[in-house]
Amino acid sequence: MTVGFDGDQLATQIPRLRRYARALTRNVQTADDLVQDCLERAWRKAQHWEPGTDLRAWLFTLMHNIHINGLRRKRPETEPMEHSEYEDPRAPAPDAGLNLRDLEQGLARLSPEHREVLLLVCLEEMSYEQVAAVIGIPIGTVMSRLHRAREHMRLYMAGERQPKARPNLMRVK
Repeated sequence: MTVGFDGDQLATQIPRLRRYARALTRNVQTADDLVQDCLERAWRKAQHWEPGTDLRAWLFTLMHNIHINGLRRKRPETEPMEHSEYEDPRAPAPDAGLNLRDLEQGLARLSPEHREVLLLVCLEEMSYEQVAAVIGIPIGTVMSRLHRAREHMRLYMAGERQPKARPNLMRVK
């Protein structure tokens, strides 16, 4: 088997994989398992990676597929994520904990499809094209999901905890 990347290249991607997995699963242990599964699959399928292409996008695609397959098998766990590894040594603002809690709750209320697009674009700073390739959806769908996710988060963070009622639309034949 010819490996198109070395262990060092793979190791440099681990922090990003862990960050995305933790944001996606909202559970430290589940996220670590997801990263481990992703790295194992990447090593087993290394011959499928094309040298010269974006290794990060390829790994995120593997992780996305593993995560989706796991969701199909069982309901996702919704335990709050532990923050011990993310504590900032600087003195936090008095309401920083409340803002973080609100952000987590807002993300938890997003559908998995909207949450993953928002996290890939905003947290991982991937381009729309990269996100479309990772998730396997058209770029227009990425833009639509991102817009809806941002709007939901904007409203949630502004204090509108309940979604506004949509007007009843009548179907015209």
